[in-house]
Amino acid sequence: MVEPTNWGYDEIKGGAVMVNPYQQYKENAILTASPEELVLMLYNGIIRFIEEAKGTIEKKDYMAANNSIQRAQDIITELMLTLDMNYDISKNLYSLYDYMLRRLIDANVKKDVTILEEVKGFAIELRDTWSVALNKVREKVYAKG
Repeated sequence: MVEPTNWGYDEIKGGAVMVNPYQQYKENAILTASPEELVLMLYNGIIRFIEEAKGTIEKKDYMAANNSIQRAQDIITELMLTLDMNYDISKNLYSLYDYMLRRLIDANVKKDVTILEEVKGFAIELRDTWSVALNKVREKVYAKG
């Protein structure tokens, strides 16, 4: 199957280039997302990369598994770095993220799908909780008109 493409204009090179509409959509979604929506995207990214890692471990493609696990680790590290440590909840989240990060390192060393499932469970719980909180805030904002 051929992936759909569009032609765009490259101002630097002064010529037409192929633009992947899906990639462009993803970039626009990230650039226009609120900080709260970005956090939701990051949680989804952790889950996606863990799922990728599980699949590649089962196929014994350990290089790809390593890459996927490291991408999940990078996201968790970014979440840790953006916490405002003036709040108790940030300190608690930091501890949880630190645990998740250490477990991902263990999973990567051992190529252990069970550990990946454990971390994925935390990421799903965080994502779902964040999503509920985000929706409640939106309801209050829109209710004010």
